Amino acid sequence: MSAQIDAARAGDERAFAALVAPFRRELHVHCYRITGSLDDADDVLQNVLLAAWTGLPTFTERSSLRTWLYRIATTRSLNAVRDRSRRPTIAPSPPFEPPAPTDSFDLPHLQPYPEHLLEDLDPAQRVVARESIELAFVAALQDRSPRQLAALIFCDVLDFTLSEAATMLDTTTTATKGLLQRARATMPPTRADPPSRSHARLARTFAAAFAHDDVDTIVELLTDRAWLAMPPARQRYDGKDAIGAFLRASAAGRPGGRYVLIEAPAIGRVSFACYLDGVARGLVVIEPTADGTRIASILRFLDDDLHRHFHLPDRVSR
Repeated sequence: MSAQIDAARAGDERAFAALVAPFRRELHVHCYRITGSLDDADDVLQNVLLAAWTGLPTFTERSSLRTWLYRIATTRSLNAVRDRSRRPTIAPSPPFEPPAPTDSFDLPHLQPYPEHLLEDLDPAQRVVARESIELAFVAALQDRSPRQLAALIFCDVLDFTLSEAATMLDTTTTATKGLLQRARATMPPTRADPPSRSHARLARTFAAAFAHDDVDTIVELLTDRAWLAMPPARQRYDGKDAIGAFLRASAAGRPGGRYVLIEAPAIGRVSFACYLDGVARGLVVIEPTADGTRIASILRFLDDDLHRHFHLPDRVSR
C-alpha cells in the first residue's frame, strides 16, 4: 500500500482511486448513519474523497488509512448535519385539508437505505451495516448530540477502541467514555430482520389496500400504537383512528387516479415506490411487528426523486 500511497501523493489519480476503492461503500454507510439522508451521504462522500485527495500529502501513516478516512468522513458528516440545521426544510403542501396531527415528526431529512447498495460489502460488513442502518436505529442516532453520535458509531458499530475514537474526536479517552455512556442510555436495540413469509403476506395485503384506497383494511393491519409520518413533512399521526382519518382525507382529496406500488427493498423494512398516474411519487415504508402480522409504523416519504436511489424508473405503465 505504501507504493500506492506514494503514487497517489505524486498525483496519480488511478492510484488514489484504487487506494480508496475498498472503503467507498463503508464510508457511504458511515456518512448515512450520521446524516440519516441518502442525498446528504452522497454529497458528503464526494467531499470526503476530495478532502482525502488534497490532504494525502499530510497523511503521516501513524494510523491506518481506514482510520484516517473515517476521521475525515466523520468531520464532514457532522459539518453537514450542522449546516443542514441552519437551512429550513420545505415540505410539499397537500392538495387537501389534512386532519390535525397528534404529534410532530422532527426528522424531515430522514430517508431509507436501499438494500442493493450493500451488495459490494463482504458478508461480515453487510451484517454490521444492516443492523446499524435500520431506520429506527438511524432515527434514534439523529437525537444524539453530534459528538455522542460519533462516539457511539465509532465504539459500538465500528469497534474502534475508546483511545482510537478519542483521537478521531480530538478529545480525551475519559471524555469519549462519557459521550458514549450518554449516547447509549436511550438507544433502541438494533433490528434488521430478514424477510419472512409473514412479511411477504403483510406486504402484499398492504400494497393492495394502499393502491385501492382501502383504508379499512390498512387500519385492520395496524397495531394499537401504530403511527404515520411523512418526511419531509413534520406531522405525525398516532393510533388507528388518527391514521385512518388522515388516509381517508388523503384519498378523498387526491387528484388523479390510483397508485401503483413497486417493491423497493430497504434495510429492515417493507417498502414500495409509489406511482400515481404512472409518475413516481415517493416511497411508502412500513415497519412490521416482530411476527410480521401487523404494522407498527408507516413512513410515507414525500420525495419524488427518492425512487432513483433504488434504481427504479421515473414512470411506469398504468
